[in-house]
Amino acid sequence: MQHVFIVGAKGFVYGGYETFLDKLTECHQHNDRLKYHIACKANGPGMTDEEKLKGAQIVSEQEYIYHNAHCFKVRSLELGSAQAILYDIKALWYCVNYIRKNKISHPIVYMLSSRVGPVMGYFARKIHRFGGKYCNNPDGREALRQKYTGPVRKYWAISERKMVKHSDLVICDSINIEKYIQNEYRKFQPKTAYIAYGADTEPSDLADDAPEFTEWMKKFKLTKYNYYISVGRFVPENNFETMIREFMNSKSRRDFVVIATEDKRFLSVLDQKLHFSQDKRIKLVGTVYNQPLLKKIRENAYGYLHGHEVGGTNPSLLEALGSTNLNLLYDVGFNREVGRDTALYWIKKEGDLAKLIDRADAMRPDEVERKGAGAKEIIRREYNWKFISDRYAEVFMNM
Repeated sequence: MQHVFIVGAKGFVYGGYETFLDKLTECHQHNDRLKYHIACKANGPGMTDEEKLKGAQIVSEQEYIYHNAHCFKVRSLELGSAQAILYDIKALWYCVNYIRKNKISHPIVYMLSSRVGPVMGYFARKIHRFGGKYCNNPDGREALRQKYTGPVRKYWAISERKMVKHSDLVICDSINIEKYIQNEYRKFQPKTAYIAYGADTEPSDLADDAPEFTEWMKKFKLTKYNYYISVGRFVPENNFETMIREFMNSKSRRDFVVIATEDKRFLSVLDQKLHFSQDKRIKLVGTVYNQPLLKKIRENAYGYLHGHEVGGTNPSLLEALGSTNLNLLYDVGFNREVGRDTALYWIKKEGDLAKLIDRADAMRPDEVERKGAGAKEIIRREYNWKFISDRYAEVFMNM
């Protein structure tokens, strides 16, 4: 049996890595050749309440079984952004001690994100003493995220470099990220594998007249196919400023609904600059964590605007391509590699997106449906969770 320890996600609450773990363990729960050990937060934002996980079996205060995976809870000090680093380090210590105590040979330790590069060499050596392998998923280009200060970006760059340097395998969820790793760190001759994130094309479980959906639509004065949406963290590198400004400058009579985490300071600065609160079409509605509801909202949108420019294959983009017919994407490599000719593309040049929105509004219904059918076929063929999980099983078993 191949034991795989996964560190870096919060657990099984909604989020990119968290959804990945949920789907991976679900797909492999009956695979007796793979045994997963999952680090989960025991405290702080994003912690998983295992009592709310359907089918979870509580073993102790620190451990539970979910989808046949051994889940262990790690408590971390409340240290702001540094909490995630301490959480990963404590989880790695747990893995090393568990492997030693249970005499597990040839374990795989799979690190999600690149937070703990300065200590990864130390842990990689310990993993290798057990005959094991250390894998890393760098996610996106964290050092380019505008939300971070200069010193923090420098830390991310150094940490990423060390994570790659000591990796036995770097798993990239984007072809473009894989090319970046190969080029940027060619002196280390990194071994890489491309395994994308997943999504599905199954329609929402909610009916058109489901109260939670109709009440949400009524609350924000929305009607079917008469709004665009965008979903993501409200941070500069997701280009909400450009999308809001350009939508305001478009002739569209539809609404633009932004489903995002709230950053009141950023919103205040943005409103002083754009005065979007005076445009009734612009609706910032906060977050929607109810997944069937969010999928229903996507399905009933006329179009989806995606502005992410830092990262790999973005979960919200895959989910949009699997649910929304018309997708208007910021023109960068990792968005094009997924959307291909089924999406429309824009750049940050003033007026470009506004014109594209007007063009999208004027498209014939059959054109919109054709784009949507093509996008769903890409998701069905290349990004379905079974395909992704099978690829992980192949990589893990061959290590």
